[in-house]
Amino acid sequence: MDIFNYADELKYGSIHLKADQETGLRAIVAVHNLKFGPGIGGCRFIEYESSDAAITDAMRLARGMTYKAAISGLPHGGGKAVIMRPKGLTEEGRAKLFARYGEFVDSLGGIYITCEDSGTSVNDMNIVKQHTNHVLGYDPASGSSGDPSPLTAYGVRRGIEAAAKHQFGRDNLEGLKVSIQGVGSVGYYLAKELHALGAELIVTDINPASVKRCEDEFGAKAVGADAIYDVDCDIFAPCALGSILNDQTIGRLKCDVVAGASNNQLAQDRHGEALRARGILYAPDYAINAGGLMNVAQEFAGYDLDAVRERVHGIYDTMLHIFERAAKEELPTHLVADKIVEEKLYS
Repeated sequence: MDIFNYADELKYGSIHLKADQETGLRAIVAVHNLKFGPGIGGCRFIEYESSDAAITDAMRLARGMTYKAAISGLPHGGGKAVIMRPKGLTEEGRAKLFARYGEFVDSLGGIYITCEDSGTSVNDMNIVKQHTNHVLGYDPASGSSGDPSPLTAYGVRRGIEAAAKHQFGRDNLEGLKVSIQGVGSVGYYLAKELHALGAELIVTDINPASVKRCEDEFGAKAVGADAIYDVDCDIFAPCALGSILNDQTIGRLKCDVVAGASNNQLAQDRHGEALRARGILYAPDYAINAGGLMNVAQEFAGYDLDAVRERVHGIYDTMLHIFERAAKEELPTHLVADKIVEEKLYS
């Protein structure tokens, strides 16, 4: 892949690289768009096959953060950090690595604000906080918002309610069958929200303990990881991996709605059209799962849980607008969501 061609394709701002031999830090910060404010997005800390794969991931995810912030009306652009996780890292080594990462973020002068993501923790952000003020999602005892998972799940629940209204003409979820793929963090809180509203749950997860917790607490039915695509249900909620809506899975789905928390659910744009062709309503991921971003972004104004919940509550209206406009324009919902964002960014 040619990085500059990819940057042009995604209408990119800047990409920053940091290599540190002492700690083993190999970090990429991608800053996609700053029209509405500094780029905000998590720091992903996982193993990558190559630096090209890491850079591509950072660029793709940062663009997604731009779109998520814009469709949510937040005063931020999109950014993302990726750290290539070294093998055999000790706890002491990890602390030194994140200290150096904090210095890297600080050197960017505030154009990017980092926070927790896959593979990182509140403790990692506490270390970063010692070296830069451009960080969110650290220890709540120090004034941060902490774990965003419950509010992300609340937003997804509101989006599911909007989908039920549009697709089924229903104002409640009582008795609807919802299959959830991934119940480790956001998926667990989503299951809790849906159970409280009377939904019937079918769940899967690679961690048996997470599945059992949902069985015990919510009376959920468990299925195998691959069998989740064949579940006969009303709503399928992907809350784990990306690219799970693809040529192999879409034909197997037996649902009327796909609405979940995971990022980049469509393997390719054409898979959004494939869902529409099957009459399946798709809730664009970056719009429905924006609750976590809303949560950390609120820290800039002084954290207020009531204010955050009010903003997250509005995801219902955002999703309903997307669904209604898509129906009117006879377009897939993910293209309509993109149009709404691009009208804001490039008009």
